[in-house]
Amino acid sequence: MKSVVMIAYYFPPDGGAAVYRPLRFVRRLSKMGWHSTVITKSDGNHERFDPHLMDAVPTETKVVRVADIDPWRSIQARRAARFEERIKAAETPARLHAAHQRPARSFLRGVVRRAEAWLYYPDLARFWIRPATRAALETCRQHRPDAVLVTGGPWSSFLVAYRIFQRLGIPYVLDFRDSWTLTCNEDFEMLRPGWARLKDRRLLSKLFRDAQAIVFRYESEAECYWNAYPGALQKAKIHIISNGYEGPIEPFEAAATDKCTLLYAGTVGPYRFETFLDALSILQRTAPDAARQLRVRFVGEGVDSVAREAASRGVNEIVETMRPVTSRDVARLQRDAHGLFLLGVKAYQGYELCGSKVFGYLKAGRPILGILPADESRKVLEGVGVTTIASIESPAEIAELLRDFVAAWSSNRLAALLPDPSRCAQYEAANQTEALVRALEGRPPLACFVPGSVEMPDSLKGKIGYRGWLSAAQ
Repeated sequence: MKSVVMIAYYFPPDGGAAVYRPLRFVRRLSKMGWHSTVITKSDGNHERFDPHLMDAVPTETKVVRVADIDPWRSIQARRAARFEERIKAAETPARLHAAHQRPARSFLRGVVRRAEAWLYYPDLARFWIRPATRAALETCRQHRPDAVLVTGGPWSSFLVAYRIFQRLGIPYVLDFRDSWTLTCNEDFEMLRPGWARLKDRRLLSKLFRDAQAIVFRYESEAECYWNAYPGALQKAKIHIISNGYEGPIEPFEAAATDKCTLLYAGTVGPYRFETFLDALSILQRTAPDAARQLRVRFVGEGVDSVAREAASRGVNEIVETMRPVTSRDVARLQRDAHGLFLLGVKAYQGYELCGSKVFGYLKAGRPILGILPADESRKVLEGVGVTTIASIESPAEIAELLRDFVAAWSSNRLAALLPDPSRCAQYEAANQTEALVRALEGRPPLACFVPGSVEMPDSLKGKIGYRGWLSAAQ
């Protein structure tokens, strides 16, 4: 039996979006006869705790949990948790938020974040590197695997895999769940000094050259890296494996309710929900009957901001918010919804490469409304035949889409808006497993990447290559 050691910082019972890709890999590899050992962070340090997800981990998979001991970040996490508890218990949470945003406090938070960006390399998980390396080396010495599969971010995980390669010579496969060094969408990334960004580039060039295979999610992402790191990548090593879903698509049956229910499930903060709320305000003004028939649910982290903004626009009777729930509860809410909607992320360098929620929505078997820019999620929806798409830049266009969707609901025409299941099948995990196995075995990819065959995202044009990187680092 072949075996693989997977380095995955995020793994069940963590319930965040980052766990689903490595979980799918482990499950599919197990069905292909591969034995997997996962090196991940220890319990009790999860952004979203979801114990039900452990039921999806194959019983034969060994999970080695390693503590990410960082006293400073532990203090910060406790402070954030206390603030959240105060918000929940407060009669006037708006006052607490206002106090939190006072200039003095904002200045101190800025100083702290800038210090973290200078001191933590390559990212905030740097203290996990040494204990994770020790655990991975011990595992590899006991049961020498055929390959090490590492999924990032955090990018500290890549260093763990590289150290195993240096000491034991075991080949490693880099899986890019995000676009390291290309995108810049968090305070930590934007505050990092130029020397750290240049060091990232040197490190990643070395990782590319020594890797057995590199897995990207999109051809456009591979094109960006091909241009950003000339000479470091080989076409025969590049494998394209998008995010996806596992199992059959859920059957569709419209719930018999008095309102047309739309659901957004997941973290809200990075997404442009304000434009969507503006569209609800337009709908309420121009098509009040349709607005009265509509219910919009936001479920996940950051919904307090949605509730405040909805109230300020006078659409709080349409909008409902719920704090994060387990994956089982999300599935139930999706079955109760008449449609699921996607929002575009707030623009940043490389934002077009973001987006994994769309694949879970495909599995849910509901009509999907894409409120999106020209990004990869929009390409996926268009590729599976979804027509209910509006520009994230146009509240009027979004309002028209919502009005038409409510009309389809009221006339029992929602089934005509479903994605084409035959086209969705390309994203089913079983159809992607062979591509992953070829990467682990060091064989050529199923489909060879052809440089220059696709365009880079607009936000990255002119920022790829030596001159672009040099100006970004200064």
